[in-house]
Amino acid sequence: VQLQASGGGSVQAGGSLRLSCEASGIYFKNKNVSWYRQAPGKQREFVASLNTNGIRDYSDSAKGRFTISRNNSKATAYLQMTSLRPEDTAVYSCLVGIVWGQGTQVTVSS
Repeated sequence: VQLQASGGGSVQAGGSLRLSCEASGIYFKNKNVSWYRQAPGKQREFVASLNTNGIRDYSDSAKGRFTISRNNSKATAYLQMTSLRPEDTAVYSCLVGIVWGQGTQVTVSS
C-alpha cells in the first residue's frame, strides 16, 4: 500500500494550489479520504474529508476556499485550495482509509 502526495509548493497569499494523493495497492473506491495538515509547532489538524457516499466535510478554515474530490478510476484524491493565506502554511497529508500518505509542503507568503 502506498500513497503518493504531490502538488505542494510556495505561493503568495491569494493564490491556489491543487494537492493530489495517488493510491496504489489499496481498494481505493471503498475508502474514505481525508486531508490533514500540520503547521510548525502545532498539532495535526483536520482539513477536509470525502466519504464513499460523496459526503464532504470541511474544517471551518477550509470551508468556502478548499474543495476535496476524488477520482476512483485513478485512485486519486485531490484538495483544491484557493484564496490561500499565510496561516495555511503547513505540511499536508492525505489519509485513505487508515493509511497515511507522506506529507507535501505548502508555503504561503504574504
